Amino acid sequence: MLTQLKGGHVVDPANDRDGVGDVFIEDGHVVEAPGEGRRPDEVIDCTGLIVMAGAIDIHSHIAGGHVNTARLLLPEFHRAHQARPALTPLGQVGWTTEETGLRYAAMGFTTVVEPAMAPQSALHAHMELADTPIIDKATLVVLGNDDLLMRMIRDGESEAAIEDYVAWTVSNSRALGVKCINAGGSAAFKENVRKFDFDDVVPDYGVSSRRIVKTLQGAVNRLGIPHPLHVHCNNLGVPGDSAASIEATIKAAEGLPLHLAHIQFYGYGAEGSRKFSSQGQHLADLVNSTREVTVDIGQVMFGPTVTISSDELRQFAGRGQASPKKSIIMDHEGNGGGVVPMEYKQKSYFNALQWAIGLELFLLIEDPTRVFFTTDHPNGAPFTTYPDIFALLMDRGVRQRWLDALPKSVVKMTTLPEIEREYTLKEIATMTRAAPARLLGTPDRGHLGKGAVGDVAVYRPGEDKAQMFGRAAYVLKDGQLVVKDGAVVRRTFGRTLTLRPEPDKAMVKRLDRYFDESYGLPSRWFEVPDHALGRENPFKVMPCRT
Repeated sequence: MLTQLKGGHVVDPANDRDGVGDVFIEDGHVVEAPGEGRRPDEVIDCTGLIVMAGAIDIHSHIAGGHVNTARLLLPEFHRAHQARPALTPLGQVGWTTEETGLRYAAMGFTTVVEPAMAPQSALHAHMELADTPIIDKATLVVLGNDDLLMRMIRDGESEAAIEDYVAWTVSNSRALGVKCINAGGSAAFKENVRKFDFDDVVPDYGVSSRRIVKTLQGAVNRLGIPHPLHVHCNNLGVPGDSAASIEATIKAAEGLPLHLAHIQFYGYGAEGSRKFSSQGQHLADLVNSTREVTVDIGQVMFGPTVTISSDELRQFAGRGQASPKKSIIMDHEGNGGGVVPMEYKQKSYFNALQWAIGLELFLLIEDPTRVFFTTDHPNGAPFTTYPDIFALLMDRGVRQRWLDALPKSVVKMTTLPEIEREYTLKEIATMTRAAPARLLGTPDRGHLGKGAVGDVAVYRPGEDKAQMFGRAAYVLKDGQLVVKDGAVVRRTFGRTLTLRPEPDKAMVKRLDRYFDESYGLPSRWFEVPDHALGRENPFKVMPCRT
């Protein structure tokens, strides 16, 4: 069936389109305009509307053990939700896999990446993702605190051997890339270390955080994994120390691609009477001058949420700030983790300055192809706050109204009132469509050129940008209309994007021995087979760089 989206304002930076035109979709993909004599089977009138590719979220915690632990810890946060089909029994309350997919789709998002999947619980994460409707998904697998990797680095094993281990982990866990969370920090935590810097050394292993990051960065690059190593730096949220940690990590990129996660949590100085200040300008300058580095923000928004992280050292340190006063800290193989509920308050000096620092970074980092739109859902805020953040970025008047409601002491500590920049629709489309697709190595999405998947988001323009981006007029997923006027009208299931790099067979045999000796299990127990997910063709394999 040939579908025509007719007469809309097409904003497609990847193909240099920014004007009125048509988009044609057939068999789930964008195609060129048909020749004379052929009429479309379906026409969607987009006159006066904004047409973009489906949005991509590169960093959102939507599946896995920590997410489910948060659901168990905080039942009072969830409201009863619609009944689920019998074959998808992963919960019956709000913020389930079901509602996650529907809410993302209603805003025009069609691809979402879960950025912190533990290798040992990959099957569980993928079962949840297969249960999430409409959107395509992907995962980043976590390495950097695991025993075998640190042993290999300590013992001076070859680059080829480490590459084979990384390739096996990515392939068997069905991931799209690699995440490193406070490299060595969780392993050090097990030895009662409570502060761990970039050049500190993990007890018993004798390897530093820097060496772990550089080893993984090199392996990811040599394997041709398109997405750079995705790094959660040391000392998250610690005034002064966090800024020093991210600066050291940025300088350690040394010409190779590196992606730094939720950098708002590292923009904290220790100046002023409260020992908490903004390093937003300095951090933005570092990013602007280091072209090999990309970042996502982790914007804070006001209201209750929950922090979930595999950085157990930092979650343990922050458990005293829990609101309500309960938390869970987990210590297990490789990275452990923690769940700590949080409420960001508009009248709090500290929370309000966190909010301002995130926006400073969004607005002061100059290149929209290198800064990515996230709240580190749910850590900075739920993803349902995205429409308000779009409005804050696109309208200086909206920012000023929010600033007027903040404590005066905060306004004095931020450059936000002086920043005049307002994001354009083209910059929004770049940051949330074209650039994420390029960063992830998924050339089949993020644009509306020939051959792209038929993922399209159509919006009604207006002065209220939050309303515009909160309720898409139309969303097509793989060419099928799934959302109309902000309501889901068709419930489909996307696929999970994955890589399949091939490790050397000798590494596979070695891992069989390692897992048998360490856990009494064969390595196949850590594989994610297609048949376990209960869906036809649950994965789509993306290419590695050659």
